[in-house]
Amino acid sequence: AQSDPVAMTVPADTDLLVSLYMAQGSGPATYHPAANQISYLTTTGDHAMDESGAGFDQKIGSWVYVEEIDIQGSGARGSVVTFGDSITDGYASGIDVNGRYPDELAERLHGRFGVLNAGIGGNRLLTDSQCLGDKGTSRFAADALAQPHVRTVLVLEGINDIGFTGFGLDCAPPNPPVTAAQLIAGHRSLIHQAHAAGVRIVGATLLPFKGASYYSVAGEQVRDELNAWIRTSGEYDAVVDLDRATASPTDPDAMNPAYDSGDHLHPNAAGYHAMAEAVDLHQL
Repeated sequence: AQSDPVAMTVPADTDLLVSLYMAQGSGPATYHPAANQISYLTTTGDHAMDESGAGFDQKIGSWVYVEEIDIQGSGARGSVVTFGDSITDGYASGIDVNGRYPDELAERLHGRFGVLNAGIGGNRLLTDSQCLGDKGTSRFAADALAQPHVRTVLVLEGINDIGFTGFGLDCAPPNPPVTAAQLIAGHRSLIHQAHAAGVRIVGATLLPFKGASYYSVAGEQVRDELNAWIRTSGEYDAVVDLDRATASPTDPDAMNPAYDSGDHLHPNAAGYHAMAEAVDLHQL
């Protein structure tokens, strides 16, 4: 469902508040679980038109119902979609600070292009999940290519396919061991879909994950093989080497401690900033 357009001025580089009222009760809600931002709720009636937040007495860390905001007339010359998993989603970037790497990338672009975050925590390139999203090769068309005025997609996906071998959640069972060849085939599917739609596609190497809860020596070998292909095959229109941008200076298989959130998989705010800085803006 799409709302009617609203004529209002939305300043650049600011938060936008959307209030909703459910007259008959909501029932089960679609939601984005780890939003890295607080949403406010109330059960005391219709406060959608309130200019004050005083009537909202509950907080959650998720976004509900609203999937995206389409801003028109912004002067941007198209959209860049960042496509991936929890690292693109911005896990561990901080709450209410807009510290995700797509946020940092948008800061660098100064409104030249819109930056759309299509990251889903736990998402995999080759395997569907009831709670972690359709597999990347399936959702790419709707979540990336169908976005308004998309010109470039920046892809960072595959580490969960590697790590979810023998590791899973209740709604995301483990996938069988994945090979580099299978992941390369998945990336080639994204490239083919983008080029068929006339969209530029940029590949990002997978970040180091040594010491993470689902790290394995075999998984590291697959990551290295996939990263080598992304760097050298020439099949992506351009490459952002996020592996080298975030690796430890003393151990290339591990994340730089200065960029590590503590779980050895997700960057901290400084790490997300370094990721955005590694993007050559001329490649977008």
